[in-house]
Amino acid sequence: MTARFLKPVSDDELRAEVRAFLKEHWKGLPHRSDQWTVGPEQRAWQAKVVDARWAVNRWPVEWYGRGLADRQAKIVEAEFAAVRAPGAGQDRTHLYAITAFNFGTETMKAALLRSMLTGDINMCLLYSEPGAGSDLAGVRTKAEPDGGDYVVTGQKVWTSGAMTADYGMLIARTDWDVPKHNGISFFFLPMKQPGVEVRPLRQVTDEAHFNEVFIDGARVAGDFMLGGLNNGWRVLQTALAYERSVMGDAARGPRRGGDRATMVDLAREAGRLGDPVTRQHLAQVIAWRRLNALNNARAKADLKLGTSSSVMSLGKLAMSRILHEEARFRTMLLGAQSLLEGEANPRADDANFLSLNAYFTSIGGGTDQIQRNIIGERVLGLPKEPEIDRTVPFRDVRAG
Repeated sequence: MTARFLKPVSDDELRAEVRAFLKEHWKGLPHRSDQWTVGPEQRAWQAKVVDARWAVNRWPVEWYGRGLADRQAKIVEAEFAAVRAPGAGQDRTHLYAITAFNFGTETMKAALLRSMLTGDINMCLLYSEPGAGSDLAGVRTKAEPDGGDYVVTGQKVWTSGAMTADYGMLIARTDWDVPKHNGISFFFLPMKQPGVEVRPLRQVTDEAHFNEVFIDGARVAGDFMLGGLNNGWRVLQTALAYERSVMGDAARGPRRGGDRATMVDLAREAGRLGDPVTRQHLAQVIAWRRLNALNNARAKADLKLGTSSSVMSLGKLAMSRILHEEARFRTMLLGAQSLLEGEANPRADDANFLSLNAYFTSIGGGTDQIQRNIIGERVLGLPKEPEIDRTVPFRDVRAG
């Protein structure tokens, strides 16, 4: 580490430095339709960004950062955004790296953090189970100590990207004699090992990004436990808050990269841009997006390292509503054309895909119904729903 990275700089000096870096190194990247892996060109680019300490500016020098205040970190991100260069701002958006940085052991961070930021390591979430989807505290996958390791057995489901993942963020039961929230630990489980079987699940969009994961005697080092023994629920809440933040900010766009028609484009093509009802629909969805962006900015200002924010649920729930409404509006503008599909009909194909894929945001990261419960109880202060098993030792909880 050199002192150059610790010396305070003015806004103008910082802006000049990042612009010089981008001018020298940024040449653009080829389009990739695979959202679950990072291509070699992008990995090479992100390695340059990480080594130049532009990826996680708010983090300390020893962990690839510059120790910048949020105000100056946003200057860096704005310069990257101006030339459409990825890689900066990962201390706000990289769910897995943020979780590792906040809760991981020094050994784990030294082994994984840089490769996560460069994209050399792929990750997935091993949370939901067949009997513990909405109520994640009810997980029955178990992790039992064996020397310095833990041996994991159980089943996970709806795991996006598991086929290509190198590690999974796993919640598992480590104490069955305490109430359900108190006996969970959080691990980074190596996926490429005996005892881990991944089976794809076919989705309504005719893709297979979701998976079932069967775990039978897989091992994870004790150093790859995050937050300490039986403290996994706290780690999970923070990780979920960041996940909901990302999902509330943006969502997956059209499946085909070539056609990026906006709703304004579609309304113009349909000859309805001057129609007052159409304009009212356009204004509504644009206003929702703007309001959601402002709400997410407010929530992120409250999201401190190592904490969670219930306000993030507002953004995720709002984005779900926005996506469904935009898909419905696209379909309405296309009319009978929306019945078509395939590469020869990109407008209709996109509208149908977006209509179906909107349910991903309604379900992933906690369903819309769960977000409403969180908002009602933790944001609005309404009475909690009764939980008769909250104080019962998990071993005694009845399972259907």
